Amino acid sequence: MTAPDAPNAAPVDPVALAGREQRRAADPAVSAWVAASAGSGKTKVLTDRVLNLLLEGTAPERILCLTFTKAAAAEMANRLAEKLAAWAVTDDPSLARALEALSGTRPDAERMTRARRLFARVLDTPGGMRIQTIHAFCQSVLRRFPLEAGLSPGFQVMDDRMARDAEEAALRAVLESARLGATDDDPLTAALDTVTARVSEDRFPKLMAAMRKAGPRLRRLFAARGGLAAVRAATCARLGVTEDDTPESLTRAACADDAFDRPGLLAAAEALAGGTKTDQGKAEALAAFLAASPEERPALLAAHEKTFFDSKGEPRAVDKLTTKGIRTQRPDVLPALEAEQARLIRLRDARKAAAIATASGALLTVADRYLALLAAQKQARALLDFDDLIQHTRALLERAEGAAWVLYKLDGGLDHLLIDEAQDTSPDQWAVARALTEEFHAGLGREGPGGDGVPPRRTVFAVGDRKQSIYSFQGADPAGFEAMRERVSARVRATGARFEDVGLHVSFRSTAAVLEAVNRVFRQPDARDGVVAEAEDVTHTPARVGMAGMVELWRPIDPPDVPDPEPWKPPVERLRVESAPTRLARVLAVRIHRMIASGERLEARDRPIRAGDILVLVRRRTGFVTDLTRALKTLGVPVAGADRMVLADQIAVMDLMALGNALLLPEDDLSLATVLKGPLIGLTEDQLFELAHGRDKAERLWHRLEARAGADDAFGAAWAVLSDLMDRVDVLPPHELFAHVLEQRDGRRRLLARLGPEADDTIDEFMALALAHDRDQPPSLGGFLRALAVAGTEIKRDLEHGGQAVRVMTVHGSKGLQAPVVILPDTLSLPHRGDTHVYFDGDSDDDSALMLWPPRAADREAVTQALEAERIAAQEREYRRLLYVAMTRAEDRLIVCGWNTRKAAPDGAWYSLVTRALDGFAAIEHDPALEACGLEEDAAQVLRHRTDQTRPPRPDATDTGPAEDKDAGDPAWLWSAPRAEPRPSRPLAPSETPADPPPVSPLADGPGAHPFRRGVLVHRLLQHLPALPAPDRPAAARAWLARAQHGLDAATIETLAEEVLGVLDHPDLAAVFGPGSRAEVPIVGIVATAVVSGQVDRLHVADDRVTVVDFKTSRPAPTDPARVPDAYLRQMALYRAVLSQVYPDRAIVCALVWTAGPGLMLLDPARLDAAIAPTDRAS
Repeated sequence: MTAPDAPNAAPVDPVALAGREQRRAADPAVSAWVAASAGSGKTKVLTDRVLNLLLEGTAPERILCLTFTKAAAAEMANRLAEKLAAWAVTDDPSLARALEALSGTRPDAERMTRARRLFARVLDTPGGMRIQTIHAFCQSVLRRFPLEAGLSPGFQVMDDRMARDAEEAALRAVLESARLGATDDDPLTAALDTVTARVSEDRFPKLMAAMRKAGPRLRRLFAARGGLAAVRAATCARLGVTEDDTPESLTRAACADDAFDRPGLLAAAEALAGGTKTDQGKAEALAAFLAASPEERPALLAAHEKTFFDSKGEPRAVDKLTTKGIRTQRPDVLPALEAEQARLIRLRDARKAAAIATASGALLTVADRYLALLAAQKQARALLDFDDLIQHTRALLERAEGAAWVLYKLDGGLDHLLIDEAQDTSPDQWAVARALTEEFHAGLGREGPGGDGVPPRRTVFAVGDRKQSIYSFQGADPAGFEAMRERVSARVRATGARFEDVGLHVSFRSTAAVLEAVNRVFRQPDARDGVVAEAEDVTHTPARVGMAGMVELWRPIDPPDVPDPEPWKPPVERLRVESAPTRLARVLAVRIHRMIASGERLEARDRPIRAGDILVLVRRRTGFVTDLTRALKTLGVPVAGADRMVLADQIAVMDLMALGNALLLPEDDLSLATVLKGPLIGLTEDQLFELAHGRDKAERLWHRLEARAGADDAFGAAWAVLSDLMDRVDVLPPHELFAHVLEQRDGRRRLLARLGPEADDTIDEFMALALAHDRDQPPSLGGFLRALAVAGTEIKRDLEHGGQAVRVMTVHGSKGLQAPVVILPDTLSLPHRGDTHVYFDGDSDDDSALMLWPPRAADREAVTQALEAERIAAQEREYRRLLYVAMTRAEDRLIVCGWNTRKAAPDGAWYSLVTRALDGFAAIEHDPALEACGLEEDAAQVLRHRTDQTRPPRPDATDTGPAEDKDAGDPAWLWSAPRAEPRPSRPLAPSETPADPPPVSPLADGPGAHPFRRGVLVHRLLQHLPALPAPDRPAAARAWLARAQHGLDAATIETLAEEVLGVLDHPDLAAVFGPGSRAEVPIVGIVATAVVSGQVDRLHVADDRVTVVDFKTSRPAPTDPARVPDAYLRQMALYRAVLSQVYPDRAIVCALVWTAGPGLMLLDPARLDAAIAPTDRAS
């Protein structure tokens, strides 16, 4: 055991210290900016602040809490609900203790009463508490003010698939538009030629994706600078060239006779000719350049430049321009050579600047058209993506016209703004928050909720941690976090209100061993850069004092020694060499298996390690993830798999896509063989060989299979399945076709039997995409397969609760998660520098910052080289923040390992930072467990720092162990299967029985009124006329039927009116339509085992009888009661049986009124009894 790190000595009571700081942050009377280190209770502080605001009397609807993810919003809402529900029912002493812990003061009776009422008050709030993501909030604002935002009121938010389809369509439209244009007079065609000449086919879509992502900023740039032409002119001015300058024109100008010191260079060439061989070579190149005409010199410029630049293109040192002898004998020629070198350096920079200006202008032209077409597509379909939600809300709140009204309406319902994960908020999102809170601290505002003219107390609260800002690819900017803090602080204090800067550094998550390692790593100056401010203290204090923990640093796995192949040996032998990542994956899998199988214990929790306790974090999804997952499964260790995966790369999906391709083109031998050998058909290797072997060159595999049609063997069965599916391809949309394959053809069971249960989620995602494609696109199997192949659809899997399985995920995906055992295997490489990038020459909130695009790294001049250096520095700073996030996911144990490559490990890699921090502090120990995993004795040496268990262990709050660990005191029902649901499982609606006769088509011809419309009119009259006095009914009926929308002639009006009035005046139904009768009466009851739930058209209850009447629109209406459909008889019989239970002492009379007649038909009680006598089960 190693001694604890002295600077990290825990205070006497870290929990009390954390409680004081958390209460400062949760004070409802102040605005606060909270820097919350990992595991310090950020969500608790947010929840406590909302609770305090509610206890102070703030209306729930006047609080807005913006979170980073839906999961965070749900967690906070659940915590609030649990707290308020508990307060409503707990006893007074417990409630008093809870309220005192919350605020630090003893509550009075009034506060306790208010606390008990909060749960009901929140439930009664329309829409509930406003705890939502920034995107959900922006969507709600735009729904409320669509016209002010210039949107369709029925706009729809696009999902990822819809967004990809729109982007692909816009890109196709750009290419088509350019194809139809002429290069000479069409700017788009010329610009596209310029761009595509500088990027590969693969990079062009990525470049357009970058333009789409930068679209909002480009739009603001165009607006700030006055349009595309003005931006192009400003770009040239920034780079120091004119709009007419090109690399070629600058080269021609530099080759003119008056562009250089010709006499001086001639003298230099003469002097060099008398020198050494090296000097003579330079003299020849110089003389050739000088002797050529201005028109010939551009072709000789490259050879001329070699005199002044080395092989890497760097300027030669002055003393390298000539040999020592020339410098000694002819020093007079050196100034001319130095001047020419300086001129060529300026020329090279100018050509680079002109190339960047040309490329940037062309890219801006293409991007402008692309973004316009994309916006037009979305506008035509009333669609918005997630970026649009932010941008439209920002524009709505910042626009001069109309913004005041919107802000006034929003301001009237918002007093307190809370922002979670503030370090991950993008500049555009900060702009929305800034617009919302401008009025908060203006000194004036709306009056308080009491209407007394006193302005309400209004606060802004943000909680975040710049050390955990790792989402720069989504626009997150730590500098923006600090800038917004300064802005809010200044505005709050300017009004005399209180503002608190609060730091939370007591960790309730990690043990002292883990936190001591974190502290030591980030005390190093190079590790601190980008993680904490220059003078900021990075010390974390553990709340879990006295709990056992451990940090291990394994030696990296070296790449294998591969012997050189023998000279001229044919490449026919497959060399099996285990790479370093693959070997580490195998060793790590064995170590994890031994942890679980041997019962290795977590002393702080007093239980063995389980698979669900282990979290493996990587920086990138590489082959290592696949190797580790495979190795774990081979050893029988449950593994949840990766947090994201490309759908088309999953084997189950590849099998289904191969089936689709084979159905579309059975002559494709490879696709057909894949299907035959795969689980959907299941031929063996030998059977496939038998089928395929010996074919003629032109004979296809399908022809061989077709020849076995009808055979009583595996080939005949395969042909029967595939030929049946081919018959369905042209008549079934993709979703129905694959549903038939998976369910009716047993394909799902076959795939799961071969690939395991984890393929089930993949199949479900595939079917969801097929259904979405059928809904949004013309149903085409070929179109669906192409869209799936090119879309690169990713499945985002929620591994927050991995169950009892090892989780393997990226560090970005682990944000907000934690685990008892965390393993970091991907630690010996730096971030990939990537291809050339698009730069903005200014801060993220500078709308006028110009966009610059050097197509190649060699094109960068001084401005873009500085921007690239700044980008790399920012990338490396985020790389170190990513290490902080990764290390602080660990609760009890942290394992750091990795693999070497043929190159030396970079000094700034994670492994190097951790090694330097633990060197001389942690102990070097031999680990027999690693040696048992297959490592040599030297490789099994580890650096280990641990803390011992000196206090009683704390078991997990919720035991997620396997079911076999059930407590003997659990009730028996807890571990037994539930009983079967009683039958019927749902109410029977008699009027919707499946035996209902098919109606006559409403398009059928008939005399007078349209039959279908006629039935509706009669039904309406029979429903409403009984409410009128009898003398008024004829006039009312005729007046209503005569309305123009009914389109009835006079004869039809008279016929319908007479028939309806005849029914109403029928002697047997006078009571049913008279006073005291009821219309549209619901009837619910049980007849034997059948649950009856329906609604009758008319019901009359008299002293001696109950009359029930139902209107029927069947056409033609039967004239004989014996021809009444059985479904109607059963319906009325069930009503009669239920009413007999309610009124056992009265006769139940049932009748039907045929609206197509109309006509009255009394039903025979004996037939009604017979209708339900044969069976009493629900249908």
